[in-house]
Amino acid sequence: MNRYSIEEFVKNTEQVDKGEGFFELETPRMLEVNLESLVWAKAGSMVAYHGKIKFEREGVLEHGIGAMFKKALTGEGASLMKATGQGKLYLADSGKKIIILHLQNEAIYVNGNDLLAFEPTIKHEIKLMKKVAGMMAGGLFNVRCEGTGLVAITAHYEPLTLRVTPNKPIITDPNATVAWSGSLQPDFQTDISLKTFIGRGSGESIQMRFEGDGFVIVQPYEETYMTAQS
Repeated sequence: MNRYSIEEFVKNTEQVDKGEGFFELETPRMLEVNLESLVWAKAGSMVAYHGKIKFEREGVLEHGIGAMFKKALTGEGASLMKATGQGKLYLADSGKKIIILHLQNEAIYVNGNDLLAFEPTIKHEIKLMKKVAGMMAGGLFNVRCEGTGLVAITAHYEPLTLRVTPNKPIITDPNATVAWSGSLQPDFQTDISLKTFIGRGSGESIQMRFEGDGFVIVQPYEETYMTAQS
């Protein structure tokens, strides 16, 4: 067979069932959901599906989210949709690498831009980091995922996990911070010397400080956030 033939290309790239269950990594950057009832996913992350699946954007008041988030949720950073029905659903987000985590009565905070999908058994709550809302364009959202089930998150390139211990706080760039353990509550600090040294916008000097016992996941890339439109 010609190594560059269409037949050979299809053979090398076609979808193959691996029998891994609800979430299956078809490629490092494409998630297959074997849908039987419901899955939550990032709005706009659907690339293909087959079967009978209905998509619906998350309601503003769903799960107790107050009306104060209405404007903020019009931005893509923390917008979710629910897919209901039966079939196979394929999700991706700008070619980012996908990480599947199985929570076992645990909690994890995920940057709103880096949450791809999660099982309906996972409770989620969208939070706006009010302290940085005035300092960064559009503020910074995170989603607290808690319970038992699968969560799929994304990262640009290969993520790095840093351990946080009581005697070893970790400071990160908010734009490069993907997720952190549910036991940690980051503080925000401004480094004026860093701001003057690199000569960038005001958001660049804001840092997240993690203290306690847990972990934080960072990526070798600075995500940019758009201000939500009214």
